[in-house]
Amino acid sequence: VGCEYAQLAEDVSAGDRLLLDDGRVVLDVERVDGQQVHTIVVTGGRLSNNKGINKQGGGLSAPALTEKDLADIETAIEIGVDYLAVSFPRSAADMHEARRLLGERGSEIGLVAKLERAEAVADDATLDAIIEASEAVMVARGDLGVEIGDEKLIGMQKRIIKRARTLDRAVITATQMMESMISSPLPTRAEVFDVANAVLDGTDAVMLSGETAVGEYPVETLEAMQRVCLGAERERIAQESSHRIHEGFLRIDETIALSAMYAANHLKGVAAIACMTSTGYTPLIASRIRSGLPIVGLAHSPVAQRRMALYRGVVSLPFDTTAMAVTELNDRALALLVKQGIAEPGDYVILTRGDEMNAHGGTNTMKILAVEQKHKEGKG
Repeated sequence: VGCEYAQLAEDVSAGDRLLLDDGRVVLDVERVDGQQVHTIVVTGGRLSNNKGINKQGGGLSAPALTEKDLADIETAIEIGVDYLAVSFPRSAADMHEARRLLGERGSEIGLVAKLERAEAVADDATLDAIIEASEAVMVARGDLGVEIGDEKLIGMQKRIIKRARTLDRAVITATQMMESMISSPLPTRAEVFDVANAVLDGTDAVMLSGETAVGEYPVETLEAMQRVCLGAERERIAQESSHRIHEGFLRIDETIALSAMYAANHLKGVAAIACMTSTGYTPLIASRIRSGLPIVGLAHSPVAQRRMALYRGVVSLPFDTTAMAVTELNDRALALLVKQGIAEPGDYVILTRGDEMNAHGGTNTMKILAVEQKHKEGKG
C-alpha cells in the first residue's frame, strides 16, 4: 500500500506517532531520510488502499481542498446537491474558500464542516469560526479521535454539539455508531447507549458509514438506529431546554421562532409549531430549543424543503402560497396539518409567518390558532 501524500516527510520527525485507518494501525517515526519516513510498527494489522493517515496531536499540512475536491465541487453544482461536506478544515478560511469555489451557481448548497483535525478544535475561537462559516458541522469521530485521543473525544463531541446549537447550526454525529452491525444483526448495548447519548446531547442527525456501505445488515442497522433515536427522544431530558433563556436576541425572526417554542412548551394542548418559511431559517432556529412537539416547515421552495430534513424535529411540507389570498393562509395551513395527521380538531397550533410571504428574514408574527372541524373537512 502506497502513500500519495507527498509532504509527509516534511510534516513528521523522529518521535512522532502516525495512525492509519482510524488508528487501527499505529506507527512510530524512527527517522526521516529525505523523502523516506522510517517507522516502527507499534500496532499492526491489515491495511488496504484509500485509508486515512493522521499524526497524533495534529500537524499534517495537507490542504482541506485537494485537486479532486475541486472537481467534486463542480460535480456537486451540476447535480444540485443540498449539502456538500468539506473534509479536514483547519479554520474558517477553508470553509470560506469552499464557499467561494461554489460561487453563484452553488449558492444554495449548504456546507458541512467535517471536524477531523486537532487544529479545528484547538480553541473556542477557531471552532466557533468554523461553525459560523458552515450551514452544519459533523463530529467526525474517526479522524478526530485519532488526532486528539480517545480520552478527549467524548467531551469534545458534547462541546461541538453544544456550540453548534448555540450558534444556530445543524450538527451531525458520525463514525462507528453501530460498527458491530457490519457483521451482526443486533447492536451492542454500548452502541445503543452511544447513539442515545448523542440524541440526548442534542445532535440533529446520527450517521452510518460502513454499517450501510459494506455491512451485511444495512436495513436492520437503520431500523435499530431509528428505534434507539425515537426511544431517546421520548425521554423527558430530551424535551426540556434552557437554550438562550438568559440571552438577548438581535433579529426579529429569531425572536419570533424562539418565542413560539417557549410558548409551545408551556401551553397545554399544542400539537405542533408551524413555520411558513422561504429558506427554512425559522424552523432551524426553532429546532435549537428541545421539544417533544413537531416543528412543521411550510415552504414553497424544494431546496428549503430538502434542507430542513436535516434539522432535528422538523417535518418539511410543500406549501405554495403564491395563489392564496392572505386571509386564507392560516386556515389552509391548519387544513394541511390535519390532513397529514399532525393535528386534529380541538388542538392548538402555533403558527409563525411574515407579512410578506416568500421573503427571507420576514417572519414577524406568531399566532396561536385553534384547529376546528372545518379544517378537517378541508375548508378555510
